[in-house]
Amino acid sequence: MTTVDSYNPADPGDLVVSAPAVGAAGVEEAIGRARAAQREWWALGAAGRSAALGRAAAAVEAATEELVALTVREVGKPVAEARGEVARTVAIWRYYAQAPFAAAGEVHEPAAGSGLLLTRRRPYGVAGLVTPWNFPLAIPTWKAAPALAVGNTVVLKPAPEATACALRLAELAGLPDGVLTVVPGGGEEGAALVAGADVVSFTGSTAVGRQVVATAAGRGVPVQAEMGGLNAALVLPDADFAQAAAHLASAIAGYAGQKCTATSRVIAVGDAYGPLAEALAKALAQLPAADPAAASTACGPVINRQALERLLTAIDSAKAAGATVLAGGVRADRAGWYLEPTLLADVPAEHPLANEEFFGPVAVLLPAADLDEAIALANGTRHTLATSVHSRSLDTALAAADRLDAGMIRINAPSSGVDFHLPFGGAKAASYGAREQGTAAADFYTASRTVSLLPAGGN
Repeated sequence: MTTVDSYNPADPGDLVVSAPAVGAAGVEEAIGRARAAQREWWALGAAGRSAALGRAAAAVEAATEELVALTVREVGKPVAEARGEVARTVAIWRYYAQAPFAAAGEVHEPAAGSGLLLTRRRPYGVAGLVTPWNFPLAIPTWKAAPALAVGNTVVLKPAPEATACALRLAELAGLPDGVLTVVPGGGEEGAALVAGADVVSFTGSTAVGRQVVATAAGRGVPVQAEMGGLNAALVLPDADFAQAAAHLASAIAGYAGQKCTATSRVIAVGDAYGPLAEALAKALAQLPAADPAAASTACGPVINRQALERLLTAIDSAKAAGATVLAGGVRADRAGWYLEPTLLADVPAEHPLANEEFFGPVAVLLPAADLDEAIALANGTRHTLATSVHSRSLDTALAAADRLDAGMIRINAPSSGVDFHLPFGGAKAASYGAREQGTAAADFYTASRTVSLLPAGGN
């Protein structure tokens, strides 16, 4: 039997879980159970679904310490961030526990004559969710909770590296059989889920995301895909450099840069370059790669050996091409998959580090003569999820925000912040389909129907 084995990235010999991979047949069976359970789940009504999601929130909250420890162990998330993720997960369950009571349609006047026109939103059936490992509790929740709230059932295929977290989350949720099912596995299971679900939501790599979109669109089912981002931070000459450096260091090194909203390109405008380079290198040096279980750690390990080797190879390649290491650039001297937070200058424009998402604590520093050039650099990528702008001038920051191609723009704040009650998504190849989170999610997981009600014998 094939198993899904998840190891601790801070202690690679520590096997966190070994779960049987269900295979394509197992996914098809799970979809069948979910489809059979969906009618009864929908029939619970708003009060029943709301109560169930509220109980899930309470159960997750009661298991906070367990989930924090599991998140630190399975995906190497620093304990402070892990605690924040659990709190966010609870908040998301509670937020969507109110969604069943939201208006699900409108009443309209007919164009002529008497009668009544209604629009109503109804669930699709089975929501197939494919989720990454970097937010092993929050992302499955912000996909599953709205889908469940509006009456769908859910089949969740987590990344193999987050299998234990997903299984425990579903267990704690305590929903009726078939309403929330986790199917451990890899590419085979993910493909089977996309091929069988009634609505699909995916977060992961661009290459896989494109396949997911093609398959779902070919079947004619709704699909959304979040595929990462090559995120820029623009620092203007009038910025508070100490504050900007602290925000940027957090967005580069926090959780070893393993966030789709992490900053990987820092664009210094005009005279900002020199003081920012100095301040940022110093700020990154104060966030060394360290044990994620330690309360003071911001930068833990990257997820596995392959990720570390890819990052080190890219750094060596950039150095060979003339790049200068301003901070980090080396593997940390400890067991596990650790890379010191890294800042590189003089990286050639054509180098992969300047053009691709590497998902690690690495950023390149780029000069721009003025704001126009900075915006052109920030927009000159195929995918941007989040961008930050750092300036004391509100007018300048808001003007830049209007011109930036990014789904989320944060002013005088790290690019890596997310508000779960607002739409989440990127620009260009970073995202496909409807936005996630907030009320946008409820719309995505439902279809609109128009009902025309005319009086008997009427026109």
